[in-house]
Amino acid sequence: MEERRISYARRFVRLLPALSIGAGSVYDYSTPTDFTGAPFFTAAPLVAAPLYSQRGTAVTGLVAFAVLLGLRILLGGLPRAEVITELVTVLVVSVLAVLINILVRRSNERLASAREIAEAAQRAVLPEPAERIGGFQIAARYEAAQEGASIGGDLYAVQDSPHGVRVVVGDVRGKGMGAVGFVAVVIGAFREAAEQEATLEAVAQRLERALARERTRREGVESYEGFTTAALAELPHGSGIVRLVNRGHPPPLLLYADGSVRSLLATEPALPLGMAELGAWPDRAEEADFVSGSTLLLYTDGLSEARDEKGRFYDPAEGLAGRANAQREPAALLGVLAAEVRRHSGGGMADDMALIAVRRP
Repeated sequence: MEERRISYARRFVRLLPALSIGAGSVYDYSTPTDFTGAPFFTAAPLVAAPLYSQRGTAVTGLVAFAVLLGLRILLGGLPRAEVITELVTVLVVSVLAVLINILVRRSNERLASAREIAEAAQRAVLPEPAERIGGFQIAARYEAAQEGASIGGDLYAVQDSPHGVRVVVGDVRGKGMGAVGFVAVVIGAFREAAEQEATLEAVAQRLERALARERTRREGVESYEGFTTAALAELPHGSGIVRLVNRGHPPPLLLYADGSVRSLLATEPALPLGMAELGAWPDRAEEADFVSGSTLLLYTDGLSEARDEKGRFYDPAEGLAGRANAQREPAALLGVLAAEVRRHSGGGMADDMALIAVRRP
């Protein structure tokens, strides 16, 4: 329904130049000679400039000029100075509208190019994981807050290792290419540590050190505010448990086959990664049962902090409770979840969100 309304609005806006010329014609024809519809004809090419192609804008200007000239010939008064001024005004504005169209198109092309480069960089550091890793079904999804917005610092990665399948979901402070740089550092460090470190706690400490090194290379705010909230999970092979280390991140959810949902809150809250100078204590992994048919959902705060028109946050645990059928396939689950969050927020999410679902068949 929302998309249909947007489509109708776009069609109406594209008709505005023609409607403006039509309104000017009716006004000119139905009013005394002292009244003029020239403003309608002048507005038509200006409205067309950001909406039409260069050729379309030029044609709109020529049509506006030709219709006004025809009306003046038909209704008389062509030799009058004010009539000549009206015609020259429409012609000059039409030329300016074509120039505006050229500038707008070049600006849009540069913006599109920059956006494509940024999105390519993000795809490079956030590749889609395989559908099956270590015997688990996997799905990941990245949802931008709005089309054309700056890319954010949300991240996810899955790595099989001798110690089990390891997962990280995180959110780097900030947006843009600076945040993507931190994302690349975190994911690179995670993939290496997931293979080499024997415990999930040691993986978290490797990420802490990697962020500390990266901050020393940055300048300005990023040199002391380059922190990352993260949730790390470990699924040992052949064991029905999940181990978690949470560093200031929203709690993962366990979705069971009967539709019940459990929030895996950390017993001891910890600071985000990259904030060791404010306090240091050993990471402690916590365990939970991860039985067959259940799904582990990790997400960023773009999900849990999505607001509706009354300012109420979206509650993923409440929203997913009782949906046993939707939880069978991770990809379907994430699709349903993303659609529901957009409905909750009216399509205007305030922050990007990264989602990853791991199901034990």
